[in-house]
Amino acid sequence: MHKATQFNEAADMIRELADEHEDIADAYVTLCVHAGIAASDVICCARLGEHAQGENHDEAISLLAQADKESAKHLRTLLKLKTKAGYSHTPATVDEFKRAGRAAQTLVEEARRVATAR
Repeated sequence: MHKATQFNEAADMIRELADEHEDIADAYVTLCVHAGIAASDVICCARLGEHAQGENHDEAISLLAQADKESAKHLRTLLKLKTKAGYSHTPATVDEFKRAGRAAQTLVEEARRVATAR
């Protein structure tokens, strides 16, 4: 949970400090992706007793869907943006920027909820 919160807070700080979304879009989206992955691990651990390991995004989404189908949709959104934001020369769009923020926030909130329910 600590890593999910840490990545999410860093994303929020970067978003607040930037004059324009283009200045930080890829860094922001990448931090959102990491926050969402960490939050997904919390959700899976709390509900299934395990979390995804490895690089296969489909397996991670599938495992999370077993724990929470709605959360899996948000993780899918983030993982679709991971390569573009982290490795492509094409910057994230305004829409992708917004979708990443909403998806990460939703996953972190759900992770907090399940972590405190234990």
